[in-house]
Amino acid sequence: MSSDDRSKKAETGTVPQVANRGIMRPPLVYLGAIALGLLLHFPWPVRLVPRAVSGPLGGTAVLVAVALFVWAVRTFRTSGTPVPGNLPATTIVRTGPYRYSRNPIYLSFSLLQLGIAFWINSLWQLVTLVPAVALMSFVVIPREEHYLESRFPSDYLSYKASVRRWL
Repeated sequence: MSSDDRSKKAETGTVPQVANRGIMRPPLVYLGAIALGLLLHFPWPVRLVPRAVSGPLGGTAVLVAVALFVWAVRTFRTSGTPVPGNLPATTIVRTGPYRYSRNPIYLSFSLLQLGIAFWINSLWQLVTLVPAVALMSFVVIPREEHYLESRFPSDYLSYKASVRRWL
C-alpha cells in the first residue's frame, strides 16, 4: 500500500489519525497508579521486602527503567517518528530496544513503578501496578496496535509476528 493510499484511507476515516487520542495517556496511567499507591502506603504501610534489600533493589530497578526509557525515546527520535501517541507515527521502529519489545517505553514505566515499590518498600505500589499493566495490556496497547496495523499493514504485522509485546 502506497503512502497515497494510506493518506486516502486516513482522510476517509478508515485509518485512525493517531494511536491515542483519549485521556488514557500512558504516562498518566502510571502516574495515577503511583499516586494511588502512595496514598494507600502512607496511612497503611505494608512492607514488601526486608528493609536491607529494599533500597538496592528499588534503586537498581529505577536506574534500569530510566536507562530503558532514554534508549527507547532516543531510538524513536533517531528514526524520525514522534514519541507521543497523540501524534501520527511515521515508521515502524525495529532497532534499539524495539528489537526485543514492541513496548519498551511501557515496560520502562512498569519497571519504574516496580522500582518505586521496592525503594519505598510498599506492597501498595505493587498492588496498584497490576491494574495499570492490565489497562495498558487490554485497552491502550490494543488500540495502538490497531492503529499501526491500519497505517502500516505489512510492516507492522511482520514486526508484530517477530517481536514480543512486553519482553
